Amino acid sequence: MNISIAGTGYVGLVTGVCLAEVGYKITCFDIDENKVQLMKDGFSPIYEPGLSELMKKNSKQNRLFFTHEPKEAYKDADIIFIAVGTPEQKDGSANLQYVESVAKAIAENVVKDTIVVTKSTVPVGTNDRIKDIIEKHKKHDVKIRIASNPEFLREGTAIYDTFNGDRIVIGAEDPYVIEILEKLYAPLNIPIISTNIRSAEMIKYAANAFLATKISFINEIANICERVGADIGDVANGIGSDQRIGHQFLRAGIGYGGSCFPKDTKALAQLANHINYDFHLLKSVIEVNNDQRVLLYEKAKELYGSLKGKKVAVLGLAFKPNTDDIREAASLLLIDALKQDEAQIAVYDPIATRHIQHIYGDTLNYMEVPEDALAQADIAFIVTEWDEIKEIPFSTYKQLMKEPVILDGRNCHDIEEAKKEEVTYLSIGREPVYYKAIESYDIENNS
Repeated sequence: MNISIAGTGYVGLVTGVCLAEVGYKITCFDIDENKVQLMKDGFSPIYEPGLSELMKKNSKQNRLFFTHEPKEAYKDADIIFIAVGTPEQKDGSANLQYVESVAKAIAENVVKDTIVVTKSTVPVGTNDRIKDIIEKHKKHDVKIRIASNPEFLREGTAIYDTFNGDRIVIGAEDPYVIEILEKLYAPLNIPIISTNIRSAEMIKYAANAFLATKISFINEIANICERVGADIGDVANGIGSDQRIGHQFLRAGIGYGGSCFPKDTKALAQLANHINYDFHLLKSVIEVNNDQRVLLYEKAKELYGSLKGKKVAVLGLAFKPNTDDIREAASLLLIDALKQDEAQIAVYDPIATRHIQHIYGDTLNYMEVPEDALAQADIAFIVTEWDEIKEIPFSTYKQLMKEPVILDGRNCHDIEEAKKEEVTYLSIGREPVYYKAIESYDIENNS
């Protein structure tokens, strides 16, 4: 079975590499010639733990190939996966230009009966559009069957998720397509849910919207906890122990980011608008997350009033650990606000710094180790819970900073330890710890 993957981003490249690891012959296609050459040379264009090693292994074993030529990618393919981006448009809806471009290229190059499977996250009804485009533009008398097979991969654990997923969703109207895809995925031994195409398209959006809802809900509870003297860690543990609720996605913090939740929640809200349905709940989820992502900055302003001239350390730039992805990262909003306040900003991230440099250039100080960012800092912001950041002891903050003022957006440290170590430690949904008397800050005048 010859399988082609259109698109070599997180979804496409991980899918291709993992299917090659299963034993299939995979051709990964991308229009970017430089990117294709990079992958041919054995280098992954994205940071994903374990991906480069699997790429090199399967390329050497002649199961994994890369090309920028659509004819080479599509002409002999039995199955073609569409895994290109569907970026957010100004109104929040999904931009389908790349999906439609791939559909047209498939139509112009296939010479045999082929199953076209959409892995990209697309609005309900998109696969019907893909089929129409292919039928309109195809050059040969071939039968094209369509399926939806949404992905549920988490950046940073995408390879693990591929081989250990909760479920595989296959949406198709043709029983033959479902049968073929079930055989394709049989070696993974993961439960398969078969639906019609539109249900499969909706499952992806609904799953992400629900998880985003849990995050915004626990963050709202955290904000209340701070005001009433409750501890969000205890509260989350108490409600998460209810099996109907569960512990996952109940960690309070400064909101969700990345390439999926922000884009998909807005796209689903826009889809609802297009069918004249007011999705009140999802709109609130988005609004809560937007507010939550600037919470650390607001806490800093309450402490100091003005941050002008303050030296600040921003620890963590990626939207979450084990990825270099900064899309919709809370660090971006924080840095923008600090720059506007004319603060002196030193940043650290073990992986994502280069992406931040492309945005901010020489307006920030980029540090290779967190200790250098903390040196003589007035404030330290913990934005991403990398192990390298979580493991920094309070004693290091005390030793290196002008005064140990730590604003933790990921609740990395223990409150009781902060009290013992005599630091100012403000986290999310928990008791604030002040080393100095409150009056030494500007809280009374700025709260």
